[in-house]
Amino acid sequence: MIKLINTFFYSGLLRPASGTWGSLAALIVGWGIERYLGFIPLVIATVLAIGIGFWSIGVELKDKPGEDPSHIVIDEVAGLWLAMLFPAAGFWMRDMSMVWPGPIGAFLFFRLFDIWKPWLVGQADRRGDAPGVMLDDLWAGLFAGVATIIAAALYHIVLF
Repeated sequence: MIKLINTFFYSGLLRPASGTWGSLAALIVGWGIERYLGFIPLVIATVLAIGIGFWSIGVELKDKPGEDPSHIVIDEVAGLWLAMLFPAAGFWMRDMSMVWPGPIGAFLFFRLFDIWKPWLVGQADRRGDAPGVMLDDLWAGLFAGVATIIAAALYHIVLF
């Protein structure tokens, strides 16, 4: 069960770039949740992914300090869904489902911050413990969500 959760239904076992594969799977599932169930279920799914992720990563890495195995992608799921909440909230306030490029922008910005690891993302990554595995992706998700909203605002200011 831990492997199923941490690999997000085995998407983390795909190679190369398991983090990108896990993020892509999260994008598809998260976008589907928002599209067919709504914004509030995406919020609930995000909170659950965060809580379950901290727990399941803690279990898997209990006796393995300093490890961050590439097959663990539940952290990417939680981080990307956090990033997707930003454009989803904007569409929800307009009584609409998310349309592209909102979720695609969140995905691209999330991968950028997750790979680049600026500032707080990098600090969390260097913790070397199980919570750090989750925290770096949550910071990346927060930064990606803000960047997505800024990009959308600039797009609308320039074109409208």
